[in-house]
Amino acid sequence: MHRSLLVAASLLAAVSVAAFAPAPRLQEPSAYASALADPVRPAEDRARDEARHTAETLAFARVQPGQKIADMIIGGGYFTRIFSAAVGPEGRVTAWQPAEFIGFQASYGESLTAVDALANVDAIRSPIGDPEFPSGLDLVFTAQNYHDLHLAPFAEDTAAKVNAAVFQALKPGGLYVIIDHHAAAGSDLAAADSLHRIDIEAVKREVTAAGFVLDGESDLLADPADARTANVFDPSIRGKTSQFMLRFRKPG
Repeated sequence: MHRSLLVAASLLAAVSVAAFAPAPRLQEPSAYASALADPVRPAEDRARDEARHTAETLAFARVQPGQKIADMIIGGGYFTRIFSAAVGPEGRVTAWQPAEFIGFQASYGESLTAVDALANVDAIRSPIGDPEFPSGLDLVFTAQNYHDLHLAPFAEDTAAKVNAAVFQALKPGGLYVIIDHHAAAGSDLAAADSLHRIDIEAVKREVTAAGFVLDGESDLLADPADARTANVFDPSIRGKTSQFMLRFRKPG
């Protein structure tokens, strides 16, 4: 075969393989036993694992050693620490705590400083409408905080800006996993500020509008006993809310 034709054929084969490269392998929850037991995680984290179905959540997000993950709006850093243990020394975790959160409550800044001390974690404190994610991420993950993008103090286009930043930061085929508190069906964004809940269909609409495709969803954290009408901080429901899990994929 003529050399130029051989090169062209080789390039075509490489493109074909890349185009049909398999998604990250779905792990069994048992694969994360060592990560859950890692000493980087305090006892209070481990005590929450059963209720939060942490191993199953990691499996749903297809977390693997060596990945680059962004934990979006980390709260107290619970998932940042488990990601740090799961990706190992060859992986990297970016922990984002919006500057507005840190300004609102000192403990948010303290939590970010604490996880920043981990060897494979990098902290960012950029404004909520402008997350400074690194490029080439395998996964962007957020738990119980997507609705915060619609809180009254923030601009109406905050969620659109964040979703665009996530899309830009992920590598082709990368995943965007969102867990949040169920709002009543059909309530759209009405409960985001008042109840700290959000309608699952509103999240799907916004994220797919940013260019993502819905790759999976789970009712693992759903609870029919939650009427979905109480504020998530109400003592009657706190820690027992019904939650949804969505996995989106960046095409490519």
